[in-house]
Amino acid sequence: MRRIDLTKANVARSNTIRDINRQIVLNYVRERGPISRSEIAQETALQRSTVSLIVEELCIEGLIEEINGESTGGRPPILLSLRTADAVAIGVDIGTNQTIVASSDLAGRVLQEEKFETQPDAKETTKRIIERARRLIRRNHGTIEGIGISLPGLVNPDGSGLFVPNFDWRDVPIAKDINAGTGLPVTMDNDANAAALAELWFGRPEIRQVRDFILVLVEGGVGTGIVFDGQVYRGENGAAGEFGHMTIGQGAPVACASGSRECWEAFASERSALARYKNLSRGLNGGSDITFSELIDMSLGSEGPARQALKETARYLGIGIANLIRGLAPEVVIVGGPVVRSWPIIADEIRESVEATICRGLPTTRLIASTLGPEPTLMGALSLVLASKFASVPIT
Repeated sequence: MRRIDLTKANVARSNTIRDINRQIVLNYVRERGPISRSEIAQETALQRSTVSLIVEELCIEGLIEEINGESTGGRPPILLSLRTADAVAIGVDIGTNQTIVASSDLAGRVLQEEKFETQPDAKETTKRIIERARRLIRRNHGTIEGIGISLPGLVNPDGSGLFVPNFDWRDVPIAKDINAGTGLPVTMDNDANAAALAELWFGRPEIRQVRDFILVLVEGGVGTGIVFDGQVYRGENGAAGEFGHMTIGQGAPVACASGSRECWEAFASERSALARYKNLSRGLNGGSDITFSELIDMSLGSEGPARQALKETARYLGIGIANLIRGLAPEVVIVGGPVVRSWPIIADEIRESVEATICRGLPTTRLIASTLGPEPTLMGALSLVLASKFASVPIT
C-alpha cells in the first residue's frame, strides 16, 4: 500500500472523479478505438449520459472525433477515434552524433522530421533546434502544443540541472532557451527515461498490462529507464537508472563516458562492439573503421568477426541485465536502440548469459526487444508531450 505524503497530498476536489473518468474514456478510445459510446459505458460501468458528456468535451478539445462504422444493414454506427489530422507535439532527440527534430500527431505517428549533426557547443545546438522547431510550428499553423527533449545525460525533472558527459554540458539552460525561442512549453528528460515512457504508452500491446519493467537502451553508451507501478522512476534529482556505470569487470575494449574501463557501458555499448570487431578483423581487412549500422548489416550477412563481436557484446549485456533482475525483479526487461536489428543473432546469447549469471530461485523475467524502431529516444521525446494527454490524474 502506498503511504500518503502529507507534504504533497492534494485533497480530493469535486471535479477529481470527473477528471479520472475523463482520462479513462480517452484511453479507451486510444487503445480500443474505433469504439462506440455504448461499448465504453458497458466496459467501464459509467452511465451512458456521463460518457456522452465526456465525449462531447473531448471532441471540442480536438482529442477525439466521430467516424462512421461499418453498416450491418441499417444506419452506420457512430464510433469514436483519436483525432490525428494535426501535429500536436514536437520531439527533439539530442544524440551524441545527430539531433532529430520531429512533429507527431496524437497517436505518436511522426509526420515531419529534420536532422543535423549535434554540435559540441550547446548554444549552437540549441540555436539549430529552435530554427527547426519554428519551421515545424509555422507549417502546422498553431496546432503544436508542446516540445519534448531527450538527451544522453542527467536531467533534473524540473529542468533546472543538466549534465551531458559526452559534451561536458553542465547546467546549460536548453529547455529555458527553447521555451523562450518558440513560445511553447518544454519538457526534458534523460533519453533512457524518455524511451521507457514511450514503451509504456506506444510500445508493444502487452507492455500496457505490465506495471514494472526496465528498458535497457544500447547506443554509444548504455542507459536504463525504470518503470515502477506504471510510471517512470527518476529518483533524487533525476539520477536514477545510471546502471550503465555499474562495475562488471576490468579491461573493457573502450572507456565509458567518464573514462572507466570497468563499467557496463564500457563492455556492452555500440562502441565496445565496434572496438571488438576492429580487433577481430585486423588480420582480414586491416581493421578498418565501420559504423554500428554497417556492423549489424555484416553480421546479418553471416560475416564471422562481425557476428563474434556482437555476440561477445551481447554476453556482457546479459551480465548487466542479470544484475538488474537480481536487484529490482522487474516483470520484463526490454532491450532498445539500433542493436535490436541484430536480435536474431544476440537474443539467445543475452538469455544464456542472464541464466548463467542470475541466482537460482528468482522469479522468471521476460526479455524482449523494443518495437519502437531504431530511434526509440525520438519516440521518447514525443512521449514527454503526448503522455500528459493520456496520463491518469496522480493520487498521492
